[in-house]
Amino acid sequence: MSSAIKQIACVASDTEQAREGLALLAERYPLADIEEADALVVLGGDGFMLQAVHDHMDAGLPFYGMNRGTIGFLLNRFDPDNLLRRLNAAQRHTLNPLVMTATDVDGRTSSALAFNEVALLRYSQQSANIRVLINGRQRLDRLICDGIMVATPAGSTAYNLSARGPIIPMGSNVLALTPVSPFRPRRWQGALLPHSAVVEFEILDADRRPVGAAADSFEVRDVRRVRVVEDHSRPAHILFDPDHSLEERIFNEQFVH
Repeated sequence: MSSAIKQIACVASDTEQAREGLALLAERYPLADIEEADALVVLGGDGFMLQAVHDHMDAGLPFYGMNRGTIGFLLNRFDPDNLLRRLNAAQRHTLNPLVMTATDVDGRTSSALAFNEVALLRYSQQSANIRVLINGRQRLDRLICDGIMVATPAGSTAYNLSARGPIIPMGSNVLALTPVSPFRPRRWQGALLPHSAVVEFEILDADRRPVGAAADSFEVRDVRRVRVVEDHSRPAHILFDPDHSLEERIFNEQFVH
């Protein structure tokens, strides 16, 4: 059972709305440093929430976002009243990130975490040619497309959904493998993979048809090979009000017309 939340720290994006929210919270609560807090309150939009998770995940604190941005899918409504009570009544969701390991055309290797998706996109006027392997077995010898991604359940309603990928309920233990504007095979619409799958992409004709890879906001240009696997050693814990849970919102998105 989680310990009671008594001390909170707060970070805010650079927008006027977020800064005003931070000022309101500072008037009502004795905000602590992150090192001394029991939870981190994040004021902004979904993008800033993801940034805060990346920046502060090693602090080991649960994140409680309040919407001071636009979309707010990962956030609760903003209300400065009874914040400690809301934090202690909140439901906790564990997000396990994807680890992207990308090797570029010069042999350099970079690694990064993604809580939404790892996405590959073409960097030229020509379509990308990508070989897809799952658990070491070739599944597509040549996918001709604008790109392809591996999305988590939390990220399935973001870029993945825009690319006509499936919405994935929390706790389903699957990942979405979704192409972006596939040309050949024309009818291939992607796949659902077990969350334990090791996904590898080999970029064919990488010198003539350059491709970049991004793990959330971290980008690597001119990649030749990309490996994606889920990491359970560095989870992030996100708090949601009981009437505003992430699981319920992901479920509801499937019925939006």
